[in-house]
Amino acid sequence: MRRTGTIFNVQRFCTHDGPGIRTTVFFKGCPLRCKWCSNPESQKMAPQLMVRPSKCTGCGACAAACPEGAVVLLPNRPAQTRWEDCTHCFSCVDACLYGAREAAGREASVDELMEEILADRVFYENSGGGVTLSGGEPLLQPQFAAELLARCKEESLHTALETCGHAPREAAVQLARSLDLVLFDVKQLNPLKHRKYTGMDNNRILRNLEFFSQNTETWLRIPLVAEVNDSEDHMDALANLAIRLGVQKISLLPYHEGGASKADQIGLEYPIPGACKPPDNHIKRLTRIASDLGIEVTVGH
Repeated sequence: MRRTGTIFNVQRFCTHDGPGIRTTVFFKGCPLRCKWCSNPESQKMAPQLMVRPSKCTGCGACAAACPEGAVVLLPNRPAQTRWEDCTHCFSCVDACLYGAREAAGREASVDELMEEILADRVFYENSGGGVTLSGGEPLLQPQFAAELLARCKEESLHTALETCGHAPREAAVQLARSLDLVLFDVKQLNPLKHRKYTGMDNNRILRNLEFFSQNTETWLRIPLVAEVNDSEDHMDALANLAIRLGVQKISLLPYHEGGASKADQIGLEYPIPGACKPPDNHIKRLTRIASDLGIEVTVGH
């Protein structure tokens, strides 16, 4: 059986998604709706239209190709998309010669991905790197993700999973069999605040964190957003959780604005326009809280 799944990117030569040089496969679909999401095009499972106005020449080919009349041409401006009329048929993508319109998401087979992954084997071997599954959320496509990981292990590649942890336990168990490392995102320990900022509570997430930490090497990744999850008390609680679970490392990932422009490119209103990263001196204080307790802490990776 030719196992396929839906991804939205394969990024080579990554150095921030686990040890060494890595290939990161970004899965489409996510159960959370984090207000600061840096990859909003990853949230829906299905492929969707993404528009980059800076590349548009105003030639009109997209408008002529659109069967719904959802593309509007205005003088001296990039082509405009009426998102409420767009059916994501991608006729405009096929017509655009300049890369201003693209499909965010595609179906890929395990065989196709392994061919891309193995092309860089020498870099993994020389750097202690490997393959990371990210997203979106790979646990939403457990059969596809598990087969891809198993194939990587057959090739003796180091494997890692970046996950938000919101998935059935069965999916976590299925993937854990072929994992060397889990990069576990923890957004907020308070369940009410977690629901406010992500749309879901964190009960299932914390249970899966405990499961992974008991079964494979686990690092915590904390997206730091000012006034959302950057209090010193929260950092202290995270560090003590890491100690209790035997987590080897905490990575602090300061907020960046990449998600705002991407949201506009897929026709969404960015839900937290005033978001910002904490001041650098505050990040240093948070780092010291964890490191003083004996936890390795990195910032930005």
